[in-house]
Amino acid sequence: MRIPQFYSVFLILFFTLSCFSQNINPLIAEDYKEQKIWVDSIYENMTVQEKVGQLFMVDVFSNQNGKNIDKVRELITEYHIGGIIFSKGGPQRQAKLNNEFQELSKTPLLIGMDAEWGLAMRLDSTFALPWNMTLGAIQDLKLIEEAGAAISRNSKRLGVHINFAPVVDINTNSLNPIIGNRSFGEEKINVTLKSVSFMRGMHKEGILSSAKHFPGHGDTKRDSHKTLPTISFSKSRLDSIELYPFKKLIEEGVSSIMVAHLNVPGLETEETIPSSLSATIVNDLLKKELKFNGLIFTDALNMKGASNYKNPGEIDLAAFMAGNDILLISEDVPKAIDKITEAYNDGTISEVRMAHSVRKILFAKYKAGLHNYKPIDTTNLISELNTVEDLALYDKLIENAITLIKNDVGILPIKELDTKKIAYVQLGDDDGAPFYHHLSKYVKVDWIEATKLDELLEKLKNYNQVIIGYHKSNASPWARYAFSTEELSWIHEISRNNNTILDVFARPYALMDLNSSSNIEGIVMSYQNSEAAQKKSAEIIFGALGAKGRLPVSISEEFPAGTGYYTKSIDRLSYGYPEAVGMNFYKLQKIDSLINLAISEEMTPGLQLIVARKGKVIYERNAGFHTYEKTTKVTDSSVYDLASLTKILASLPLIMELEEKGDLKFNSKLGDLMPFFKGSNKANIKLQDMLMHYAKLKPWIPFYISTLDKETKGRSVKYYREEPMDIYNTQVANEMFIRDDLRDSIMGVIRDSKLQPKQVYRYSDLPFYIMKYYIEDHYKTSLNYLVKEHFYKSLGANTITYLPLANIAPERIVPTEYDKLWRKQEVLGYVHDQGAAMQGGIGGHAGLFSNATDVAKIMQLYLNGGTYGGKEYFKPETLDKFNTCYYCDQDVRRGVGFDKPQLGKAGPTCGCVSLSSFGHTGFTGTLAWADPDKEIVYVFLSNRTYPDVNNRKLIREDIREKIQEVIYESIDD
Repeated sequence: MRIPQFYSVFLILFFTLSCFSQNINPLIAEDYKEQKIWVDSIYENMTVQEKVGQLFMVDVFSNQNGKNIDKVRELITEYHIGGIIFSKGGPQRQAKLNNEFQELSKTPLLIGMDAEWGLAMRLDSTFALPWNMTLGAIQDLKLIEEAGAAISRNSKRLGVHINFAPVVDINTNSLNPIIGNRSFGEEKINVTLKSVSFMRGMHKEGILSSAKHFPGHGDTKRDSHKTLPTISFSKSRLDSIELYPFKKLIEEGVSSIMVAHLNVPGLETEETIPSSLSATIVNDLLKKELKFNGLIFTDALNMKGASNYKNPGEIDLAAFMAGNDILLISEDVPKAIDKITEAYNDGTISEVRMAHSVRKILFAKYKAGLHNYKPIDTTNLISELNTVEDLALYDKLIENAITLIKNDVGILPIKELDTKKIAYVQLGDDDGAPFYHHLSKYVKVDWIEATKLDELLEKLKNYNQVIIGYHKSNASPWARYAFSTEELSWIHEISRNNNTILDVFARPYALMDLNSSSNIEGIVMSYQNSEAAQKKSAEIIFGALGAKGRLPVSISEEFPAGTGYYTKSIDRLSYGYPEAVGMNFYKLQKIDSLINLAISEEMTPGLQLIVARKGKVIYERNAGFHTYEKTTKVTDSSVYDLASLTKILASLPLIMELEEKGDLKFNSKLGDLMPFFKGSNKANIKLQDMLMHYAKLKPWIPFYISTLDKETKGRSVKYYREEPMDIYNTQVANEMFIRDDLRDSIMGVIRDSKLQPKQVYRYSDLPFYIMKYYIEDHYKTSLNYLVKEHFYKSLGANTITYLPLANIAPERIVPTEYDKLWRKQEVLGYVHDQGAAMQGGIGGHAGLFSNATDVAKIMQLYLNGGTYGGKEYFKPETLDKFNTCYYCDQDVRRGVGFDKPQLGKAGPTCGCVSLSSFGHTGFTGTLAWADPDKEIVYVFLSNRTYPDVNNRKLIREDIREKIQEVIYESIDD
């Protein structure tokens, strides 16, 4: 449903926020007595120059040359500066400089950084969370708090004490050149709630906060780095809008406030005095009227908004006289110190005034832990600043931010995939490949390109759904975001001719240039063009995730701030990190060692592996090559022969469907189901017993043996031809065709075969030979057609198929064996199993090919209780019926069609899975397993039979089972 204007309801939430006194001192530590003793001891032993030096925080670029660093060393040792604000560089270099500078300084230095969205705002090799505008779309305030905490953990690890965040400017001007994406939005309540939550996260991790840019930099078209912007509103307007978040953060205990360089005539009557130099604004308004007792920073004094007003040194004195405590990035520190010292000595600056600021600075240093300073340990620094927990949080933030702002006729999430032919068109000048690749995990999507609009429109006539991705640079929040005139024209014409979904990977203001959205059925605002944003947006489009975000700014009357449609997940697989579902990323990495062992020891040339939990794929690996020649790498589009997984991925779902309809019953006898078996020794075999491998059937019949020449042991000319002709149309391999009537002969051999003497568990392919013929006779069409129409198309499983060479490029298909006995060639694209090959490649027991992704979809369908993508394929009770071990007391572990965990020591699993779990293994080195208790899907595909079917290393070493054991050991919840 459409979400109306909403922010006013959040006012109520403020009554639940912890109440702070208007006179709170945010710099007081819990151990105040010890703090005061430390501050007094430092201050009382300071010279005047040392006191004045504490007022300065200078900028350092850790990537600068030695001359600049030497200058900073001098400022520390000779001028006793109080702090450093680190800017561009790298974490290792910064850490080393930090340790050196602290060692040089008599009084510990307060270290600051601009890390609004993480250390990556300034440093390479570090992590970035989404920008504030993106966070502004999130409705769960706990996530915003987590973001503030995560950035602060990284800051603290790097020895930073104060992060100049959060930005609390209310971005009411879409043309603002410097704030924009740095703001949480245009609504004061939303901005305030997000800022308070972010700040709380910072404080929980022991990092000092700094609300900026006082008294509000959100409604200006000019950049204070380059000039002095004017905020021309009245004091009452400023009090009700711009100052609102500052007042609330002061109540909540913000550590510091940074004062901007702005011309604010509504607050300062003297023309052109920057707010940072205005005693009326800093001293009278901020300190007295708003009763703020924390640190007050100027914005950088080398910015043109301030430096154009006074000369170096004079500007610093004016800023201090206005009421600021810390003078940030002075243009000339020695000159400024001389000016302030002179003013102190001549009484212009009183001792009370000096002590007021310097003692505040020392109180802040104590609270930041500098009374117990420890140098930064650079061991594992880079890895600890780039954790999987951060990646998981980024995912969570993005998926909660992405906003569906238009959803005509409920076009999203996309359902009924079997009716859709989807094209993707990329606009913008940045990469959209991750978006396209992730869209393609859900259904076949074609990337359509053209140099001319007419050519593109002609190509799009073949599609009934077009997804346009607009991708702009994610390099910085200030990157260009506007559509070109040509792009706007293309969007108009595409949407006029096609059902269209527009996904914008740029700031929301980009949409302001759209002349009309009337022809666009769906619009998704993804905010940023990061890989995670592209993946999560694809998941929302296909319903693997629900849309939860709301616009933090207004685009038009049609799309005001607060616009957003909620959608629900329709239980398609999503993708993420193990920590999101209670698993441990680092423990799961043991799987990599097992995979590497399997490949290096030539247990298999390559493999695909997927692990999902709670509907989320949390481990995916494509390893090795198609063959030992190492010419073709395994990718997620590589297609493997599934062997006996065919039983539970093709035959069994059709059998369950028929049983649910009442066309089959567990106690149905074979002779009743198929008159062909009447009068045979198999007439009274029950369906349930047969599918549980408890029907005395032979385990295997080598049907192909009878087609070989008895003398030469080669293929008999009676049964084979090298090209199709007459009755030889059943292809079993390249240039190898067998007689068509052999398909029926197979059933005769099965009917006439002897039964085992005792009724014991004995695994057999024969039940699925039999059921293939029953199903095809029942529907009067092929198994291949049936599974596609009943399941695969609507699931979006466009890779899983019989006869892969009909629609999959040979270079994607993994060979299974070099067959020296029967086919005398490499088996690629043709089913490995001889019996299935003799059935034209379509067997009930073998014949399917797929990648791991599509196998996982079907296993997740089972785990979901029979539903997937918003469609019910089976009732939960049907799955329960087939997933029951009816003869466990007879030492038969099987369900009806499904394999189950071993009852003793030997079996298909690690022995660590729940008894409710089920799945199957395949001869070529495959496995698919689902565990309802732990909500786990595990898919392993390999060609361990290549080039020699007798290679049993993978089986002997229990690689599949050992990997499964690691999966279960990685569960943390």
